[in-house]
Amino acid sequence: MKTASITHAAWLKAPETQKLIAALEAARAGGSRFVGGCVRNTLMGAEVDDIDIATQLTPPEIMAVANKAGFAAHPTGIEHGTVTVVVDHKPFEVTTLRRDVSTDGRRATVAFTESWAEDAERRDFRMNALYADAQGQIHDPTGGGLDDARAGRVIFIGDARTRIKEDYLRILRFFRFNAWYAKTPIDPQGLDACADLAAGLDTLSVERIWKETKKLLAAPDPRAAWEGMTAIEVRARALPELSNEPRLDTLCTLEADLMLPVDAMTRVAAALTDQEAARALARRLKLSNEERDRLVAALGDDVKITSYMSLREMRRAIYKLGNEAFRDRVMLAWAASGGDKAQQWRALVAHGQMWKPPRLPLTGDEIMAAGVPAGPKVGLVMREVEDWWVDADFPDDKLSVIERLKAVAQGLA
Repeated sequence: MKTASITHAAWLKAPETQKLIAALEAARAGGSRFVGGCVRNTLMGAEVDDIDIATQLTPPEIMAVANKAGFAAHPTGIEHGTVTVVVDHKPFEVTTLRRDVSTDGRRATVAFTESWAEDAERRDFRMNALYADAQGQIHDPTGGGLDDARAGRVIFIGDARTRIKEDYLRILRFFRFNAWYAKTPIDPQGLDACADLAAGLDTLSVERIWKETKKLLAAPDPRAAWEGMTAIEVRARALPELSNEPRLDTLCTLEADLMLPVDAMTRVAAALTDQEAARALARRLKLSNEERDRLVAALGDDVKITSYMSLREMRRAIYKLGNEAFRDRVMLAWAASGGDKAQQWRALVAHGQMWKPPRLPLTGDEIMAAGVPAGPKVGLVMREVEDWWVDADFPDDKLSVIERLKAVAQGLA
């Protein structure tokens, strides 16, 4: 039998982790193990964000352990056996071992169990069903999770179709995990199951689809996974608005080849065709107003973006659009150009992040002090002085601004 350990993991050695696992083990020796992403990512050399613990203790027993040890405990998912325990400001999700009683493709009714094998069987992929005990020794109930993590394979536990029917979101999760962790071609059996059951995506809430999409497109290089989604028409079914595949592909290629920072929302914008598509996506998937506005701004054409923009033109564009929208538009224009003139585009991205738009050094009170009566004319004068200030490339000269104000005010007299 293959063995492995993660005793070297910094998160495992952390005082907060040790305090919690010691308290749980004191209540039931050998009854609690770390599970899922923290174990998988440690084995694969990836960053660990959250620490989850599976336990044979019931939710009331978990709460009792936490209270006795002086930890804060919140029943955040009590119907599914999850208690969030906070140790020295560090949250941990502690969940009782479960087995599925029934599922409808969106949610499951569960029963608690003491069987590690039953708990593993209800998970999605073998690499996500790896457990580590208090000493960091790995337990692999499915028999394939450890090999998958080492090889970078995303394989469903047991029968892929059965796992998908339990929760159709697993179709998108299959591609998301391939985008983040796969080092091998997409598993053909998993791909076939996703293709056969793609209609199940129609039953999912749009919020879950949008959340999963952002996670997928945040992967360092999602191209192979995106191509797989497209090949079996999962992308067209779940995300019909994201049809600009050539621009998205080119953008991802640029980011991978030039080691540029990844932004999932820029990639979403690249996959959209225009502002109307952005608004349609926002309406259908119930994006936040902030997300909608960002995508619409990224796809605007009111400011011409070229690789040969002068620094002065760049500053004017940033002042009008803001740094975020300017970067999005530069990246989209760069991708649309086919990736040529990389040095010039990259310089624009860098300058666009460094230069912060200044504030016009002029107030309404100063405008009225120059003889402009309160009312609409104040705003008119403000805009005219601002236009001059922008055209002059944002001079940091209060005296010049006041002189221009006087000239504009006199012209209105």
